[in-house]
Amino acid sequence: MVFSQSNPRELAIRRAQEILAQKPLYIDTETTGLDRDAEVIELAIVDDDGKVLMDQLFHPTLPIPKEATRVNHITDAMVANKPAWGIYWPTIRSLFFGKTLAAYNADYDLRLIYQSNDRYGIRRETLNTFCVMKLYAQYRGLWDNQRGRYTWFRLEQAGQEAGIPIPNSHRAVDDTLLTRALLHWIAEQAA
Repeated sequence: MVFSQSNPRELAIRRAQEILAQKPLYIDTETTGLDRDAEVIELAIVDDDGKVLMDQLFHPTLPIPKEATRVNHITDAMVANKPAWGIYWPTIRSLFFGKTLAAYNADYDLRLIYQSNDRYGIRRETLNTFCVMKLYAQYRGLWDNQRGRYTWFRLEQAGQEAGIPIPNSHRAVDDTLLTRALLHWIAEQAA
C-alpha cells in the first residue's frame, strides 16, 4: 500500500499498523468521577489477541458519587470487599512494564492511574500510552478550527460507525475490547 504524506486518514492507518506491530495492551478504567479527587474503581487489561489479562474492581478511599454510579453502574456495595488500588499496583505495573498501553482517551486513563497511585504514595513512573480516540479523530479527518484539533468522537459512536458489534457499556472490559477492535479496524482500512 502506498501512503501520501498529507492525507490524515492514510497517516492514521499507518500509525495504527505501527502500534499493532508493537502488540500493545489495551486498558480502560472506570472511576469515581472526573475531578482531581477521582480514583480508579475498575481496570481492565486486554492483550492484542483479545485475551482478558485483568478485570478488577477496587475499593476506593472515598464513597462512589451517585453521578459516577449513573455512568458506570458501579456501586459502593459492589466494591465493599474488593482490594484497594495500592494492593494491586505491583501486579498492574508488572503487566504494564515495557508495553505500549492503548486506550480510548488515554490522557484521562493515565491521569486517573496517576491520581490513584498518588493516593497510595506510589511513585509515578512514565507509562507508554497511545490514544485510540485521537487516532480515530485523525482517521475521520474532521478538523475543529475552534479547538485546533481533529473532532473527537465518543467510543460508542466510533464503534457504531466502524460497524463493530461490541457495546460501549461504560464497563472496563467491554470498553477495552471495543477499543482494541477499533484500532484493528483502522489498521485494516484501505487508504
